[in-house]
Amino acid sequence: MAIGDGSSNGNQQSAQKEIRYETTPLLPLKVEEDGFHEFNGASFSGAVFNLSTTIVGAGIMALPASIKMLGIIPGILMIIIVALLTEASIDMLVRCSHQGKITSYGWLMGEVFGQWGRIALQASVIINNVGVLIVYMIIIGDVLSGTTSAGIHHRGILEGWFGAHLWNSRPIVLLATALLVFAPLVSFKRLDSLRYTSALSVALAVVFVVITAGIAIIKLFNGTVAMPKLFPELDGLNSIWNLFTAVPVLVTAYICHYNVHSIDNELEDRTQIKPIVRTSLVLCSSVYIATSFFAYLLFGEGTLDDVLANFDANLGIPFSSVFDDIVRVSYAAHVMLVFPIVFFALRLNLDGLLFPTSRHISHDNKRFAIITITLLAVIYLAAILIPSIWDAFQFTGATAAVLIGFIFPAMVILRDSYGIATKRDKVLAVTMIVLAVLSNSVALYSDAMNIFRKKEVA
Repeated sequence: MAIGDGSSNGNQQSAQKEIRYETTPLLPLKVEEDGFHEFNGASFSGAVFNLSTTIVGAGIMALPASIKMLGIIPGILMIIIVALLTEASIDMLVRCSHQGKITSYGWLMGEVFGQWGRIALQASVIINNVGVLIVYMIIIGDVLSGTTSAGIHHRGILEGWFGAHLWNSRPIVLLATALLVFAPLVSFKRLDSLRYTSALSVALAVVFVVITAGIAIIKLFNGTVAMPKLFPELDGLNSIWNLFTAVPVLVTAYICHYNVHSIDNELEDRTQIKPIVRTSLVLCSSVYIATSFFAYLLFGEGTLDDVLANFDANLGIPFSSVFDDIVRVSYAAHVMLVFPIVFFALRLNLDGLLFPTSRHISHDNKRFAIITITLLAVIYLAAILIPSIWDAFQFTGATAAVLIGFIFPAMVILRDSYGIATKRDKVLAVTMIVLAVLSNSVALYSDAMNIFRKKEVA
């Protein structure tokens, strides 16, 4: 009996120890020994900028092509609807987490679905974020050093300004970016430390919107832009089916759920998380709608899948090349500042997957450094070896993103382990699962058909 009791107490102590590590903040709120406060909680504005930066990434450049396909009115309505569904899904996660006193998305999935639920979430975040960060590096390389597609070379900004040299080649530029920009920014152990770079990142996205809107309005007054279509042109079953290919872009444009708990944990008042999420979604939706509308107005039916590529030509206004460079430089800088926000969640989830019972990574400098350096090296090498942004997108796929943003939150609320789900919650959960499965099916079908067509042409 004595042995049995001792084992039971030991297990309880071990469990309590693991829970303490799970609930430990990213950094201590105060240093007891020194008698002073180190961190009193993240500010409302800092949290809004960090969450907004998580949302507004490379996906913003694919939205104008979606509006071109759907038409202005259905396209804008879809952006708003997906934003509302995103708010609902985040609210599901937050309410369940607060009810269960849970401080991470992975922990919540583990509580509701067991160990495999936690592993599924962490693996999805790793797959999604690795793919996204590779895409970011490829974009930076394309913008600064240029790229070659279908035998045509598109000059990068540095190549256009200084000519082709070894120092501004793609491997050297990306290496310099990784060492001089990414390495310092990803070394922060607290997400709130990135609030100023996040604010600058959002500002750069706004710069892109303002320049695009200004050029579109000037050309509109000059009568050099065509009237964009308000609704899609339907001429058969294939054209209707093609409309659904815009859904994955819209659905994945708001994926930020993997950073919500980190932001929530750093707040002095955790009741602020709901208005923070709402404010971020309103801000990002405004940027998305403005970008989509004015870019489509400016380029019309010539809007490319990646609208940034449209700024590699004469815009038909004075100082066109200057505006082209400003847009591309501002967007490359925006992506650089988004990188550490996405990297933060990647590192946290990889560490949780590899070392589920260890103390929090922010308290282990050696583990923190090894995982950070390894991830940066892998992402850098992948960005050099993968030839195009689309290959990286196919690698990432829409699956991991919609699992994180819609399917997992819906499953949590449908399981209702904490007894908080309303009838409205369950209807929304079913709607999100249907939307996610539909968008995945269309994306996978589209990729398969494209591969099949390429083989036929070859």
